[in-house]
Amino acid sequence: MQISKKGWLLILIAAGLAAGGYAIWEDLTAQKLPEGIASGNGRIEATEIDIAAKTAGRIAEILVSEGEFVDEGQVLVKMDTKQLLAQKRQAEAELHRAEIGIDTANSLVTQREAERRAAEAVVAQRHSQLDAAEKKLARTRHLVRTDAVSQQVLDDDEASESQARATLAAAEASQAASQAGISAAKAQVVDAGAAVDAAKAALDYIETQIADSTLEAPRTGRVQYLVAQPGEIVSGGGRVLNLVDLADVYMTVFLPTAEAGRLAIGSEARIVLDAAPDYVIPARITYVADVAQFTPKSVETAEERQKLMFRVKARIDPDLLKRYIRVVKTGLPGMAYVKADPEASWPAWLDEKLVK
Repeated sequence: MQISKKGWLLILIAAGLAAGGYAIWEDLTAQKLPEGIASGNGRIEATEIDIAAKTAGRIAEILVSEGEFVDEGQVLVKMDTKQLLAQKRQAEAELHRAEIGIDTANSLVTQREAERRAAEAVVAQRHSQLDAAEKKLARTRHLVRTDAVSQQVLDDDEASESQARATLAAAEASQAASQAGISAAKAQVVDAGAAVDAAKAALDYIETQIADSTLEAPRTGRVQYLVAQPGEIVSGGGRVLNLVDLADVYMTVFLPTAEAGRLAIGSEARIVLDAAPDYVIPARITYVADVAQFTPKSVETAEERQKLMFRVKARIDPDLLKRYIRVVKTGLPGMAYVKADPEASWPAWLDEKLVK
C-alpha cells in the first residue's frame, strides 16, 4: 500500500509528539517530588538600599559605577562641602571668641574680688576711726560736766563721731557693692561658658554635616544603578544610587494553602537556578505571609479555599553567601523547593548536588 505525502506528514507529527511527550514524562518522572516537599518558581532577589544625601547639596564625585561590587564602609559618593567648610571656619572663630570671653570674665571676677578686699580694709579702718571718735566723745562729755573743756570742744567731738559713723556706713555700702560686682562677674563667667558650649555644639553640627557629605556603603553589595550624576543638586534625602545587599539574598515563591499552612519559619529549602541546574543552593524559610496574596473570584467552598496562594520567602544561607558573594547575581529565575513536612526526605537529585 502506498502512503501519500499527507500521510507521511501526519506520521512524522505523531512520532514527534510521542517523542516529546515521552521526554516530558521521563523528566517529570525523574524529578517527581515526594510527599511533604512543595515547589514554586521565582527569581533571586536581594534587599535594596538607597544611598541618599542627608542634606541638600551638589554631588561633587561618584566613585563607583553600575554593577560594581563594593565593601561595607567603602566611600561611594562625595558631596560638595565648600559652603560647609566656610561655616566650619566661622564656627571655629566663634568658639575662639567665646573662649576669650571666659578668660575676660574670670579676670573681671579677680578684679571684683580685689575690690571687695580693699572695701573690707576700708570698713575695718572706718570701724577703728568710729571707735576712737566714740571714746574721745565720751571723755569730752565727762570733762564738760567738770568744766574742764569748753562746749565747743564737745560740739567738735560730737561732729567727728557722726562723721566717722557716716564714713563707716559709706565703706560698708562700698563693700556690699563690691560683693554684688563679684556675683555679676561670676554670672558673666557662666554666660561665657554657655557661649563656649553653644559654639562647640555648632562646630560639632557642622563637622557632622561634613562627615555626612561622604556617603559610604552601609553593607557589602553591588551597585545596581545610579539615580543622579556628579554636578547635580539633590534635595535632603535625595537618592544618588541604589545598592543591592548581597548578604540578604532570597527567592520569593507562592504556595497554595495546603503547603503554605504546614510551613514553619526556619524550614529547610532548596533553590535551583535555571542558569545553573547542576547546583542546588541551601536555604531557609524566613517569611510566610499571614494573608493570601491573590485569590480566585469566590472562596465560599473548601475546594476554592485551597486555591489561595501565600507568599513565602526562602533565604539563602548567609555563610554560603559570604564565600560566593562576588558571584551572586539577582534577577536569575529558578525553582524553590521547601519542606512542608519536616519529616520528609529530600530526593537524591536535590541532596547530592547541594552546594557547601
